[in-house]
Amino acid sequence: MRVSKRATSAIALSAAAALVASGCSTGDGDGDAAGGKDGAITIHGVQPENPLVPSNTTETGGGKIIDWLWTGLVEYPNDGGAPRNALAESITTTDSKVFTIKIKKGTKFHDGTEVKSKNFVDAWNWSAYSPNAAQNGTFFSDIQGFADTYAMDPDGEGPQKAPEPKTDKMSGLKIIDEQTFEVTLASPTAVFPTKLGYAAFMPLPDVFFTQKPEEFGKKPIANGPVKFVSWEDNVLIKLTRFDDYNLRDTMKVKDVDVKLYQDETAAYTDLLSNNLDFMETVPTSALAGDKWKADLAERGRSTTTPTTALIAFPLYDKRFQDPKLRRAVSLAINRQEVSDKIFFGTRKPADSWANPLTPGAKAGNCTACKFDVTEAKRLLAEAGGFPGEMVFYYNADSSHKDWMDAVAQQIKTNLGINARAEGVPTFAVFRANINAHKMKGPYRAAWQQDYPDVENWVNPLYVTGGSSNDGLYSNKEVDALAKQAGAAPTLEASHEGFAKAIEIVDQEVPTIPVYFYGQQSGHSEKIKKLELNNVGELDITSVEL
Repeated sequence: MRVSKRATSAIALSAAAALVASGCSTGDGDGDAAGGKDGAITIHGVQPENPLVPSNTTETGGGKIIDWLWTGLVEYPNDGGAPRNALAESITTTDSKVFTIKIKKGTKFHDGTEVKSKNFVDAWNWSAYSPNAAQNGTFFSDIQGFADTYAMDPDGEGPQKAPEPKTDKMSGLKIIDEQTFEVTLASPTAVFPTKLGYAAFMPLPDVFFTQKPEEFGKKPIANGPVKFVSWEDNVLIKLTRFDDYNLRDTMKVKDVDVKLYQDETAAYTDLLSNNLDFMETVPTSALAGDKWKADLAERGRSTTTPTTALIAFPLYDKRFQDPKLRRAVSLAINRQEVSDKIFFGTRKPADSWANPLTPGAKAGNCTACKFDVTEAKRLLAEAGGFPGEMVFYYNADSSHKDWMDAVAQQIKTNLGINARAEGVPTFAVFRANINAHKMKGPYRAAWQQDYPDVENWVNPLYVTGGSSNDGLYSNKEVDALAKQAGAAPTLEASHEGFAKAIEIVDQEVPTIPVYFYGQQSGHSEKIKKLELNNVGELDITSVEL
């Protein structure tokens, strides 16, 4: 399960207001920085898990870079408004099943070639063809003919292999002309247009199909306001303004360096000394006594985002296959204590499966999120206890040690299980282990919505074969209910259907919601103005120096 992404989200939040710092110029001889058009900024980042291919990136390290490099059919405004057309000239339908998509003429990829309808159709077909192993492949399951391009492993991680798909092209995609293509869905899906700003649906240039995906992803050619320059693993990714970009969100500065840190404390030190221009989340060590406020003053801000911290179970490990055990672990966690003692009230205890800032989410529907030690002990006894050591894993290059240690200690104290937390050095290695299904215990996860609908909190996470169903949870009833919900004629009916699917998830507890994110960010004195999108990521096109 990822800390997603990438896509900005159309949720009504006050957090989209611009940041205004006390100083407009550093006076450090930064050339034209004060004027803004030729300045440079350095942003905190972490090593991406994979080469930068949109449909094969399911975590924030690479996802943020992809969001900056690419522009999709629709975008989600920072001010919380409804999704609006970006690269799309129009998206029309009369029945929510057949969509005609017309793209704007004259937009370019970074290699100078024009973005055409075939670049979407070819990209979507490539992603949906299961032998290509795109992690986001299942996002195309709404489209007619997907079942013929995406073959499932019949026994999960067992000895059988997935059969060869019938074809490598979905029957529901049809090119009309260079600027127009038609999408036919398997059934009416009201939320489909909302999804189209998510990175999985980005276009790919013709050159992508002449290379190996990993080669392309190390030197990606995209179509957004910045273009790729270079990538030094675990050190730096360099981006620069794409001067032929002709859509709304053009860059106000020239160069963007994404510095890849292995230690958030080091990044925070750089932020305080103005050697780092933006840090999305300050370390938890800076939260005590509002230290971050004193450190940053006008350079800091606090907001909420539609993101939830979770602990996921490796259900491919037989020790974690009993839902009574998983529910016992969840009930033994005192979320309020974690919020108060670790995050000093800047995070809220989770009480629902979808973040309540999400359209269609139902508040308070996580009965497994209650703190009930007596019930937890009863369920653990019914499950036969837990032999040996239960290790909770997290990536050590971000501020997760304190809260994961606290959770492990609560499990040890409240359930008598020999539990502890253990850090994996980097996020990239951590994610590689998760995707390889090599986790040996419960592990830190999080979900930052990709598009603003509760469907995004069910299909990728809990439907069999979902793109971020990393623990390999599978329940046929959940699958059926989610499929029915997706095909509902209205968003209201769809949301009710997903709520029914979540009721089953709540009883089986494949993951544990722990807290809803709050976000404390900071920027350097160099920054005059910037905006955050509604998932708290930096809108690099808004930055003024």
